Amino acid sequence: MTSHLFAPLQIRDVTLRNRILISPMCQYSCVDGYATDWHLVHLGSRAVGGAGAVIAEATAVVPGGRISPGDLGLWEEGQVEMLARIFGFIDAQGAVPGIQLAHAGRKASTAAPWLGGKPLGEDAGGWQTVAPSAIPFTQGYATPAELDLAGIKRVVNGFAEATKRTLAAGAKLIEVHAAHGYLLNEFLSPLSNHRTDAYGGSFDNRVRLLVEVVEAIRRAWPERLPLFVRISATDWVDGGWTVEDSVLLARRLKSLGVDVVDCSSGGVVSGVRISIGPGYHVPLAEQVRREADILTAAVGLITAPAQADQIIRTGQADLILIARESLRDPYWPHHAAVTLGHEFRPPPQYLRAWP
Repeated sequence: MTSHLFAPLQIRDVTLRNRILISPMCQYSCVDGYATDWHLVHLGSRAVGGAGAVIAEATAVVPGGRISPGDLGLWEEGQVEMLARIFGFIDAQGAVPGIQLAHAGRKASTAAPWLGGKPLGEDAGGWQTVAPSAIPFTQGYATPAELDLAGIKRVVNGFAEATKRTLAAGAKLIEVHAAHGYLLNEFLSPLSNHRTDAYGGSFDNRVRLLVEVVEAIRRAWPERLPLFVRISATDWVDGGWTVEDSVLLARRLKSLGVDVVDCSSGGVVSGVRISIGPGYHVPLAEQVRREADILTAAVGLITAPAQADQIIRTGQADLILIARESLRDPYWPHHAAVTLGHEFRPPPQYLRAWP
């Protein structure tokens, strides 16, 4: 039977009630990495809205890995308590609670978008950034410190320890952020990784840090729970990371216990011209799915129920991640079910509003 947008999907011991996932979206509303009531309402309302899973925003595994001072973190035990409350609520609504673990690398230490989004100096609460090589992201960004081997080990350990806290908080899905020009993506791309040691140069060397992070997470993350990795499937630049590289990486990740590759693109260098349109990442997800024989998720300007359903029905991807559309309409999954003629049941508190 052909799968569709509202067909359940089991990954390991976790069953998604449909193929609609809420993509991680930074809210820039934390205090010292601690989630707030904003996150409870923001994430919880999307679970009420009918999504199969709700993935919390890019969550820094060390303080210096935050994109902004307002980012979520999981580098200390105290940060678990509020997340446990949030994840418990998401789970009670029938959605799978998840989190994206991240390190922002050379794109860290910036202001929130509504405060200009520019790099912060130390006098404005900023900090020294790190990267595979001492190359600034673009004009106006500080030169990052090149990570030494001890620093790389601290990054891997940060992901492992954050994984343990994620489990303690009750999440059932982890996504590793290896996209959009953040640290793990910086190691993958030859445009940002000019190292000459075991973490630079060849494909095997450039993927080494991500491989070590995935291995460390899998040691701490139960076999019964799913593991996703978000990648930028192409840099869109000659001499950069390509979709063919992504296929090779996806095969490697599958062998390490990764269940889903979430296919986005770009972000490692500035000024790139990308032909953006509805579902523009879908061909990338389809190629990785077909050639690496792994489940993929598609994201990026997927806004219409019929569009999302067609992606699943035609086997271009196995999951749909919605972001901005879910900000406009937290109940998009419910509305999509009605549009596509699928039976669904809203929370009993909302039954009076539905036929």
